[in-house]
Amino acid sequence: MTNEIPLHPASAEEIAESLSYALRYDGRKRVHHADEAMARITAERLVRHLERCGYVLMRKPEAAAPSTTPHHRR
Repeated sequence: MTNEIPLHPASAEEIAESLSYALRYDGRKRVHHADEAMARITAERLVRHLERCGYVLMRKPEAAAPSTTPHHRR
């Protein structure tokens, strides 16, 4: 057995959201050469193109929120 996290196909909405974020931010710094509407339109067009080309993007399941308690779970 491996300790790898199982992947699942990312939805078109998840891909568009990630692309839109990448078009609006450089890391955590906001870039102002692409407004939100243009970023969203561009991301959605990119997703449609990737789907037509047969791409399947995979993603890890969302990580559990970190606990703030000093006690360890068993």
